[in-house]
Formats: sequence, structure tokens, C-alpha cells
Amino acid sequence: MSFSPDSPTRSHITLRQLEVFVAVARLGTVSAAARQLSLSQSATSQALADLERQLGVTLFERPGRRLGLNDMGHRLLPRAEQLLDDLGELIAAAEEPGDELHGSLAISASATIGTYLLPPLAGEFGGLHPGVDLRLRLRNTGEVISEVQRFDADLGMIEGRCHEPGLASEVWCEDHMVIVCAPGHPLVAKGRVEDADLVEQSWILREIGSGSREVLEAAVLPRVPRLKVRMELGQHEAIKQAVAAGLGLGCLSHLSVRGELERGELLALSHDLPLTRHFSLVWHPDRYRSPAWQAFKVFLMEQRSRFALPAQDA
Repeated sequence: MSFSPDSPTRSHITLRQLEVFVAVARLGTVSAAARQLSLSQSATSQALADLERQLGVTLFERPGRRLGLNDMGHRLLPRAEQLLDDLGELIAAAEEPGDELHGSLAISASATIGTYLLPPLAGEFGGLHPGVDLRLRLRNTGEVISEVQRFDADLGMIEGRCHEPGLASEVWCEDHMVIVCAPGHPLVAKGRVEDADLVEQSWILREIGSGSREVLEAAVLPRVPRLKVRMELGQHEAIKQAVAAGLGLGCLSHLSVRGELERGELLALSHDLPLTRHFSLVWHPDRYRSPAWQAFKVFLMEQRSRFALPAQDA
């Protein structure tokens, strides 16, 4: 219900008057409404009269002792009931336990984290805090950082460290990358990747801007002039399928190929490259960090050792 500035008396309608109106409409008499509301009959009658006067309309037909809604009363009753229901919900929300978390969080995660770590974590957190709605989005690392910068994400989870000066970040845990090939690949007999192999072999890699690609190039390019990239694919599963088909070498998180290595569908080649990387949490320091945000971050830090080795900050 809205009130115009030139009708000040209507803004004085009280919830008690609405309660009386609804009770009389449901019970049919002022005396019955008074008993239900624990009011005197005169106070109940006065509240109903005041409501009609402030609205400038009559709400009931009065044939004898019983009151029946007129057309205006029938039209306004559902709105009065809705107002009282809304008030009940407001009071119930205020009376909820203080430790009950509510709200929504937009989480942008890079591919490895979003595919292999975040789903089970989000499920467990949701079980602990069912009032929090986690909205998960899969992006590459560069896109995650952009979404955090634009306030499109409350929290980012990226592969590698964040070097953006306007963002806050914290190392979450470590991840180990592996170079994989098909069981029938020529390097299997050799068992090891040398510098010459890095240049000569074809590679199946993630797109530029992904954390996986950045880690491999940072490790390889100081030692060799280039990589022969045969295919760039945006999904781990597509890379694994291409590598298993013998199209080239891949470099992926051990998290993403653990099953294939155990089943012998892919083989890991030894090397001396520094392919350990950090996973990091990223957020904008000017964005509001709600109690739900704080709880989710604490939960992530508590659970990190289940999936990878805890990282030591440099």
C-alpha cells in the first residue's frame, strides 16, 4: 500500500487496525474479533471505524449484528492479509539464530579448480549453510581476474598467483602439473622429456590466458625458443582425449588426469621442469565481504589440505 504526500492521514493506518479488519472479515462479528485479538469490544469497534475513516471508504455491510464485506472490503482484504503476512515473515527473520547465514555469493573459478575441487566443496558448504546460495562460474584465470575487477564476482579462485595491484589475494594451496602422453607415444620408451623433446614434440594445450598454459610456458620458454602447439583446447577433457589419441603431449594438473593415469589411459613422463604452481583466492578489497563470504573463505582454507599440499607463502 502506498500513500501520497497530500493524504497524510492515510499514513497513520496501523497494523492493529489491519489486524482488526482481517479478523472481523474472517469471523463476521466485532465481538468474535475482539476475543481473538484479546481486545475490548469497544477498542475493536473503534479501530475498525478509524480504519474506514482514514481510508475514506466503508468496508462492511451491516445488516444486524453480523458484518459482511462489501465490494471495497473484498478488494482490500487480500492486500491487508498480505501486509500482515509480510510482517510475520519480517519478525520471523529477525528472530532467526544469529549464526544462520543467508545470501548469495558469485564464485568465479578457473577450469581445474572449478571442475575438480569446487563442486564437492560447494556441496559440503551448502550442507553446513543451506541459506547461502553459491553461484559458480567456470572461466580461465584471466577472465576470473576480470570478473573480480568488475565486481561481477565476490570471490575468484585462480591457478597461479594474482599480480593485479588493485586486487587482494591469498595463496590457497599447491598443485602439481604433469606432462602426459598416450601409451603408444615414442617418448614412452625413453621415459623422460629432455629440452630437445620440448621443441620437437607437438603439444595439446589450453588457450593463452589459462593458468595451465602460463605455468608450462614460464617453465619451458627460458630453456627453449618455442613450443610446437598443435591444438589449443578450452576443456581438460578435450585435451585428454586428443593426447590419448596420440596427437601430442599435454601438460595438465595431476588432479585432472589422476583417473586416466591409474587406468593406464595416459602415461606421465618424468622431467626436470618446475611445474608446481599455486592456487590462489582473489577478491576486490572495495567489495563488501558479507558474513557468508567470510565463512566460505574460512571453509576453503580449512579444507585445502584434502585436495593438495598446503603452500608456503614466499
